[in-house]
Amino acid sequence: MSIISARRISQAFFLVLFLWFCIVTSSGEKWRQLRGWPVNWLLEMDPLVGLGTLLGTHELHKGLLWGLAVIILTILLGRFFCSWICPFGTIHQIVGFLGRRKEALFQKIDSNRFNSWQSVKYWLLVFLLSGAAADFIGFSATISRDDPRRVWLVAGVVCIATVLLLAFYRLKDQKNMMIPLAVAVFFASFLNVVFREDQLLQHSLQTGLLDPIPLAYRSINLIVLPMVDASFRHLSPTPRFYQGAWFIGALFFTSILLNLKIPRFYCRFICPLGALFGLLSRYAIWRIGKTDAKCAECLMCEKNCEGACSPSGRMILSECVLCFNCIKACQTKQIAYQKEPSAGGELPVPDLSRRGFMISFFSGVAAIPISRTSGVMAANWNPGLIRPPGTLSEKDFLSRCIKCGQCMRICPTNVIQPAILEGGIEGVWTPVLNFRIGKSGCRHTCIACSHLCPTGAIRPITLDERMGKGIFSKSDPIRIGTAFIDRGRCFPWSMDKPCIVCQENCPVSPKAIFTKILFSTLRVPAPLIISSADSTRVMLGGAHLVPNRLTTGDYFCRLKNPQDPHERLIIENSENHIVISPKFPWKSLPETGKEIEVFIRLQQPYVDIERCIGCGICEHECPVSGKRAIRVTAENESRNKTRTLLPGKSNDHDRF
Repeated sequence: MSIISARRISQAFFLVLFLWFCIVTSSGEKWRQLRGWPVNWLLEMDPLVGLGTLLGTHELHKGLLWGLAVIILTILLGRFFCSWICPFGTIHQIVGFLGRRKEALFQKIDSNRFNSWQSVKYWLLVFLLSGAAADFIGFSATISRDDPRRVWLVAGVVCIATVLLLAFYRLKDQKNMMIPLAVAVFFASFLNVVFREDQLLQHSLQTGLLDPIPLAYRSINLIVLPMVDASFRHLSPTPRFYQGAWFIGALFFTSILLNLKIPRFYCRFICPLGALFGLLSRYAIWRIGKTDAKCAECLMCEKNCEGACSPSGRMILSECVLCFNCIKACQTKQIAYQKEPSAGGELPVPDLSRRGFMISFFSGVAAIPISRTSGVMAANWNPGLIRPPGTLSEKDFLSRCIKCGQCMRICPTNVIQPAILEGGIEGVWTPVLNFRIGKSGCRHTCIACSHLCPTGAIRPITLDERMGKGIFSKSDPIRIGTAFIDRGRCFPWSMDKPCIVCQENCPVSPKAIFTKILFSTLRVPAPLIISSADSTRVMLGGAHLVPNRLTTGDYFCRLKNPQDPHERLIIENSENHIVISPKFPWKSLPETGKEIEVFIRLQQPYVDIERCIGCGICEHECPVSGKRAIRVTAENESRNKTRTLLPGKSNDHDRF
């Protein structure tokens, strides 16, 4: 078996495995549903996920050590992940191959030449990691020497950062690294010392926006699978909808279709994970290179070069994705996978300028503070930003969430949605709850999302903890918000129409929604004058009632007479007569010519904020179309002490 065949088998295996993981990420007990499948394995293998969360949280979530194994293998073998494992890269390679299979030889060679714009992905990597790195520098300066675990953590991160920073520059230019590095470290340290307690300069993880593995999970889970399953209904009994799906789909399909113009466009120009592997691969023990400096320069090796790494000339190590196409294409067998440097010369990484490094670093450090000047993390927080149960505090959540969409995919009711701008620009595509979408609200007996989050942004919780039972019986249930009645839109409050849908669907016991009875006079076009009557039936002269409208059990009648204050239940009506319940007949027959009044028994809803957990089932079931008459906001949520409902009262339900 050739090395090319082995690579294709590996790519097919991991692509099928990735798609299978996306398919089985659904609640249930069937073989094709989540039953112990390691659906986060590819996310855990992503070193950028581990590095980003490590810099942002100063901790490494369990499972992310798989990324360390990938880093070690990259240092040994080179940038193997991109062409052997990455499912997103495989999709790009397939589309690029199909789109270019009929091109002439010179066209293929020309499209695979190195382009200086391939340096952009390195600046994107610096931009995405710099905010977390700046905070980490301040954190490193404040840790105690008595905490050996964190001391070793800082030491390890410093070593990795040093290797990556040195990898930015060619060996002869490494001395030039000292100036931008020293300036960057001084700037970050100064900001963290001065603003250490200010949320404005806290970390925020944004690598998930462009990291190919979270991007692939997000796109397949929220776009491709719902589109495919819309006709078959095998994965979900009802269609699944996601807000802002058009933008996620546009990014995904645009990145795919660009391969028709330039092979592996995303991998070459945008991918921050590829940039990380590129920096590490310059230290690779094994590498592709020429065995002889003399070459016929037929350029056949560049015909199908996936990384555009110039194998015919001076090999650019950081761009080589180990597709091995050049080895197969070389007719003189002068290209090999070897330990020795390429005889034709090597360029560890593209020529990256100090100016580009400084611009990317300072832009990344400044991006989060600028985005928070609107006050979304302070007094101007959005009450409509409702996070799933178990979510960490907003600051800690944003330092962990990689926007992979796993929690949205596993949600059985489809209420977890990708945020648009509810949490500001840094909260784009993070999970929020939209109770109008899906089959119901957030089930108070469901904890699926908390056990699937790969980074711990939504911490694992138990049913007892969520419901406040068992060992958690002394504490309240986990609250994600509080429901409020909009009396201007509520049927019983503003329109004199009976409705208790919200109270009936409240899952809390005792119910968090209760009602108070009020009798309201029914408006009629003309007075209801009695023409004749018996003990239970009243005939009305000239009346034009809607037949059977008053038979729902919510309508009562009473003589317009102070001496008859009792309302009697109406059980039947036509255009000109009313029948009352025989259990409450008239004590004396009504007189002809007297006026009768019809009343509506309204059960006006109220919310008990001490019991409401913010599940949103009431909002989902509310019959008012458009803007619901009962809505949930984030006040009184368990994860934040300051977002209380009553002034002067601290939220004693915080567990974090």
